[in-house]
Amino acid sequence: MESAGTLISGIDYKIRKLISEVEKLENERKQLNDKIEVLNTHIKSLELEIEGQQGKIKVLKLAKSLDKEESKTEVKLKINELLREIDNCVRLLNK
Repeated sequence: MESAGTLISGIDYKIRKLISEVEKLENERKQLNDKIEVLNTHIKSLELEIEGQQGKIKVLKLAKSLDKEESKTEVKLKINELLREIDNCVRLLNK
């Protein structure tokens, strides 16, 4: 049978090893959380860019429809739709 000192030494070694592993995992978790924050920020900026591009697409479609000399009522309807959408955005921003 092993002596008590050897057993204590073995337990101490295993505890130190576990503590080291926990610290390593905590550092890795922190790095991953930081990476998640960076990626979320990037996603938000891309979403804003997409929204801007969608707005440009609507404007281009409207301009293109005006070039086709559509009826005045259709153009007015499109303009009114855009104005309602802008008003809705302003309302959301004011909340």
